[in-house]
Amino acid sequence: MLVVGIDLGGTEIKAGLVDEKKGIIKKISRPTEVEKGNDQVIANITKTVKVLTENTEFSAIGIGSPGSIDRKNGIVRFSPNFPNWRNFELVSLIKENINVDVFLENDANAFALGEWYFGKAKGLQDFIALTIGTGIGSGVVCNNIFLTGKDGLAPELGHVVVIPNGPQCGCGNRGCVEATSSAKYIALEARNLLDRYPDSLVLKLAGKKENIESKHVFQAYEKNDPLATVVCNFAIDALARAIGGYVHAFNPEKIIIGGGLSKAGDALFVPLREMTKKYVMSSFVDTYTIEQSSLVEDAGILGAASAAFYAEENPYSL
Repeated sequence: MLVVGIDLGGTEIKAGLVDEKKGIIKKISRPTEVEKGNDQVIANITKTVKVLTENTEFSAIGIGSPGSIDRKNGIVRFSPNFPNWRNFELVSLIKENINVDVFLENDANAFALGEWYFGKAKGLQDFIALTIGTGIGSGVVCNNIFLTGKDGLAPELGHVVVIPNGPQCGCGNRGCVEATSSAKYIALEARNLLDRYPDSLVLKLAGKKENIESKHVFQAYEKNDPLATVVCNFAIDALARAIGGYVHAFNPEKIIIGGGLSKAGDALFVPLREMTKKYVMSSFVDTYTIEQSSLVEDAGILGAASAAFYAEENPYSL
C-alpha cells in the first residue's frame, strides 16, 4: 500500500511517497509560502502531491501539521506556523483538488506513529515519543492504544511543570519542561549567561551572541565549558524530572527522543539516562530505555504517512 506523507512546515512542505513495508520510495519539497495566503498554501500542497505521484496509484494522504488538530473533521484549530488558520478546514480543501482519503494529525503525534511503524517503537505496545526542538512535542502509545484524549488534544507532555515558578513558557505557564529543556530555551539561556562567562567556548563556536544555537552549547558541553555545563545540566535535569514522571504515569518500554536536540547524541543521552534514575521509583528501574530516534530527517514524512496508515487500519478510532 502506497500513501503520501506530508510534513507541513511554516517554511517548507516536505512530501514523500511511502510504502508501508519499504518506507520512502520518493520524496520532494517546495516552499510553503505562508505569506502569500491560504489559497497559495493549498495550491502548493496540491501541486507537491501531484508532482510526487505522477503516474502512480496511491490510497491516501497523511498530513502532519503543527498545532491543535481536530483529526475527526480534518480541521486545524490553531497553528503557530499558520497565523491565519483558525478552525481551518484543511482536509476538505485538499480533497477538492485530489480525490483520495486525506488524514490530518498533529505533527508530534505523527512522529510517534512514525516511530511505531518505521522506527524504534516497531512492535512495541508501550512507548513515549518526544520530539525536542523549538518546543517539545509528544506522542504516547499505552497498552497498544494510541492516546489522544477526549478532545483529541493529548498528550502535551512538553507542558508538564517541572520547575514551579520557573522560566516563562509560550503556553502562558511557568516552568514547563518545554521552557527549561527545549533547544530554544538552551540557546536563550546561553545568551543570557554570556556576561558571566565572556570567554565561553559557546561564543567562539557560534561566532557572535545572536548566532548561538543549542548545538553550540552541547558542543561546548562536551569540552567541559563552564557556561555550557551550567546550561546543559539544568536543562537535562529538568528533562529527566519530566521523563521520570512519564515513566510513573505510563510505564513505557521505551522513551524515544527525536527532533533537533536529539542530534546532540551522547552529550545529551548519556547524562539524561543517569539523571532520570534519580527521579524514578525503585520498582521502575530497568523497566524502560531512553533512545535516540533513528528516523532523523525523514521523521516528518514517515510520521505523516504513518498517520494515514493508522487511520486506514483503525477507522473507528478517529
